[in-house]
Amino acid sequence: MAMPKTPIEAGVDTAKDELVIQSAPDTKPLAIPNTSKSIKAWLKTLPAGSALAIEATSTYHIEMAEQAHAAGFAVYVVDGFRLSKYRESIAVRAKTDAQDAALLARYLRNERSSLKVWTPPPAGHRQIQVLLRRRAKLVEVRGMLRESFKGDKMFAAELKKIERTLKRTELAIAKALREEVKDAGLNDQLRRVQQLPGIGFLTAVGLVMSFMRGEFANSDAFVAYLGMDVTVVQSGKWSGRGRLSKRGDSEVRRLLYNASMSGSRTATWKAFHAYHLGRGKKTTQAFVILARRLARLAFGLMRHQQDWKPEIYTGGAKLTS
Repeated sequence: MAMPKTPIEAGVDTAKDELVIQSAPDTKPLAIPNTSKSIKAWLKTLPAGSALAIEATSTYHIEMAEQAHAAGFAVYVVDGFRLSKYRESIAVRAKTDAQDAALLARYLRNERSSLKVWTPPPAGHRQIQVLLRRRAKLVEVRGMLRESFKGDKMFAAELKKIERTLKRTELAIAKALREEVKDAGLNDQLRRVQQLPGIGFLTAVGLVMSFMRGEFANSDAFVAYLGMDVTVVQSGKWSGRGRLSKRGDSEVRRLLYNASMSGSRTATWKAFHAYHLGRGKKTTQAFVILARRLARLAFGLMRHQQDWKPEIYTGGAKLTS
């Protein structure tokens, strides 16, 4: 394979077994196995100064991202939601691995100045994220099984056996999460976040994991990292309904939303939730507002390493997010 003489901006579509790479607009896409050895060999063909836009797919992109970063290349990890919106914006209808690789390369060429270079997460982050996602998949599968076998008495006994196995696996994951948090020295941060009414162990783990990923200038930046910020839709005098950006980890967002549902029933947040419903907010919108409130408070507790003091942070009258 001939080595290019000038730096390139490549797009990398990721899957469990294969990586599809678009190195330049006038070249054919290249497919390589998603293995450490194959990635290392391909990276050796790149000239210094090259950059890669890698699609974030489960954890399948991690090996390429980490190796490319270690080799001195600029790495930009692009989540699927952002890529799908970019595809819509330029009216690309086709969706294949090769098309996605080309789309990533195009996105990098056109938007690189506004993107943030990816850096490896701190120790423990990757494993915590993997465990949270595996638990989420387990819960999804359990829900699908329950729905599929609903009212079916013929296989009720077998289903109970599967349920018990899944429950044991879920408990094992929770135990592994506690060990990872402890090994990463994050027990104090976890304890602080869990003091917030409505936030349980899993949501606290997700928020602590997100906080440890990088430095945030303020709570707005943290909320944006979680994908809980609202995008502005405006043209002239017309303003459309804002939508969540949905950047970041979807599982942490799901956990935080569930925490807001639980929190809305507590004495601490009941009036806050009712206030926003009274202002005409829909149920989902009110939950999202409370979720942002919880995220901001969690950020403050972790940043300043302080314990939760409801008389300071709620104050009865502070009902806006």
